[in-house]
Parts: sequence; C-alpha cells; structure tokens
Amino acid sequence: MKFLRNIFDKNAKLFEKGGKYEKLYPLFEATESFLFTTGEVTERASHIRDGLDLKRMMITVVVALIPAVFMAFYNTGLQANLAIVKMGLSDPGTWQGNIFKSLGFSFDPDNFFANVVLGAIYFFPIYLVTLAAGGFWEVLFATVRKHPISEGFLVTSLLFPLILPASIPLWQVVIGISFGVVIGKEVFGGVGMNILNPALTGRAFLFFAYPAQISGDKVWVAVDGISKATPLAQLADPVAHLHLNFSWMSAFIGTIPGSMGETSTLACLIGAVILIATGVGSWRTMLSVLVGMVVMALTFNLIGSSTNPMFQVTPVWHLVLGGFAFGTVFMATDPVSSAMTETGKYYYGLLIGILVVLIRVVNPAYPEGMMLSILFGNVFAPIIDKIVINSNIKRRLARNVV
Repeated sequence: MKFLRNIFDKNAKLFEKGGKYEKLYPLFEATESFLFTTGEVTERASHIRDGLDLKRMMITVVVALIPAVFMAFYNTGLQANLAIVKMGLSDPGTWQGNIFKSLGFSFDPDNFFANVVLGAIYFFPIYLVTLAAGGFWEVLFATVRKHPISEGFLVTSLLFPLILPASIPLWQVVIGISFGVVIGKEVFGGVGMNILNPALTGRAFLFFAYPAQISGDKVWVAVDGISKATPLAQLADPVAHLHLNFSWMSAFIGTIPGSMGETSTLACLIGAVILIATGVGSWRTMLSVLVGMVVMALTFNLIGSSTNPMFQVTPVWHLVLGGFAFGTVFMATDPVSSAMTETGKYYYGLLIGILVVLIRVVNPAYPEGMMLSILFGNVFAPIIDKIVINSNIKRRLARNVV
C-alpha cells in the first residue's frame, strides 16, 4: 500500500487547483479516499470529533448487506435449478446459463455450491452495469459541480440489484439506475439533499415504465418460459384461498421467488443487528415500521372479508413476504431520506408500516407495497420533522413564559 500511497502523493498536484487535470480532481479524490483514510481534518471550530465519517458509515451498510447478497446468489441459482429440474429442461435458455455450463457445472438444486455460482453469474452483471452507469452520473455531476464524489453511491449501487429480478434486461438496469441517481438525487443537489431514496426511485421508474420486466409471474425465475408467482401474488388470488407451496420457515430463510436480495428475512435481521449495534441504522424506525404493520394487519384480520383473501394474512406472514424486511432494515432507515428527529422516526416508521399493509390488502392487484410506502414516507419525512421541531419549540417557549 505504501507504493500506491507514493503514487497518489506524487501525482496529487496534477489534479489540484491549477493542475493539468484539475477537472478530474473529484475522480482522483474519490479513488484516494476509497483506498486510504483521508489526511484532511477540520481545522477551525466549531466541529465534533467522531470516529464515524461518511465512508465508515457506508462501508458498515455494505457489510450489513453481505448476508442479503449471499442469499441473492444462493436463492437465484436455487430457483433457476428447481425450475429446470421440474420442467425437465437442459438449461435455463439464457447466456448466463451457457456460462454456467461452460464452467463445468450441472443444473442441480441439491448442489449448494452450484446454486451459489449460478446466482452469482446472474447477479454480478446487473451489479457491474449498475456500478458503471450510476458511477458515470456520479462522476459527471461531481465534476461539473466541483464537488468530491460521495461514497454513498457504493450503497446505492449494491441496493439496486438486490431489489431487481434476476431476469431483468441489462439495458433497463442502465435506465433505472440513471433515473434513480439523476432524478432521485442529483436534481435535488446531490448527496444529503435528496428527499427520495435513489435505489427505490429507480425501481419505481422501472416498475411503471416497463411492468412486463419488473412484475408479473415470468420475471422471478431466471429461466425462459417459466412462470412462477411471488407468494404475495399467490395470496392475493381469490382462487388460491391462502394456499402456498412452501412453509413459513422457507419464507423466513428466503428460499422463495422474488427480487434477488429481498426474500430472506433472516439475512435482513442479521443486517439489522449490525446496523443497530454500530448506530448506523435507527432502531426506532425499524421498530415503528414493524409496529405499524402489526397493528394494521391485525385490524384487517379482525374486519375480515369474504372476497379479499389478503384480509386474512397475519402479521407473521407479512413480515417474511415481499420486501418488507429488506425495506424496513435498509431502505426506511436511509439517513438522508428518512425522518431526522428521534420522535419523528416513530411517526415516519408507523406511516410506512401502516401504508404497506393498506397497499397489500386493499389493492390486491399490486400485492407488494413496501416500495411505494417508503417513497411516500420519504415525501412526508420533512413535514414530520417540521411538526416535531415546531412542537418542541412551542413547548420550550411555554416553559420560559411560565
């Protein structure tokens, strides 16, 4: 590493103000800060000394996402192999399957390592395309604004593939992440200014712009011609009568159809422990989302319905299905787009928890709901904070008057 340090120190003057490559300084600074701890410190008051900077925060989130990434590898490969064996096919009919075969693997759902490898072959192209396309916009806006490139995109670039189906075309990945970064963040001024979660903004755009590739029954298993509905879609079908082909434990572990990284509640809980223990993720937000979901689900359970089977879905099933756990842990707790005040986090989380059940139950044509409820919560987060702050000001003024 000393060799690399010497290279950066020797060429730094070329990228600093007045240097030959001055306009490329944001790219130079981002590369340097990624490899090394920054050597710049705040010199004047007032500031707070803290060991947690933006880079450490983002790296902590990336570490917390590792269990979900691993499950994305395993479950994506597992679902494809199960479909291939069940249908008696020789391969999934995709270029990823051809690469898998060329490596000498067989399509065997009982082979743990084969499932992981096949899933990784589907995941990494989506991730690399996200990194390249989104990184392009990050560098472009940073260069134009003469701002440093934020490490926040490391998290966005990892979150985005995890909330997509494995079968999504790569060109749509480019469009989706471009929309999320540019419209969801950069138009507001960049990192720290955006009111919407960029990854969810990109996915919402894809959902409404290209519904055939982001919803329905054919997108959740990476095998050509195979249709397999997500559990929430099955529950919303009146003909199914709440019948699922798997157990609650399978849903908890994550071996069910769905977006690549959203299916495993277990992986999300591991990530939640890491985020809460390090102080990066708000336990208040997570808890209040859970409470809002439980209260609303129990309310619908008590009301009941003879025509809508979603009224009967209990809180324990809402917890393990769809993107509820993933959204609660990694999306709702986004420090930029969520509520900032401690009290506001409770109201913000309750709003999301209530809305996700409302969308799932009342609108069975759209059986998910977590994505839209979080984006809705993002919009109202500043208002919630404003109400809380004004309430605190009035209370303190009343004390002084007395």
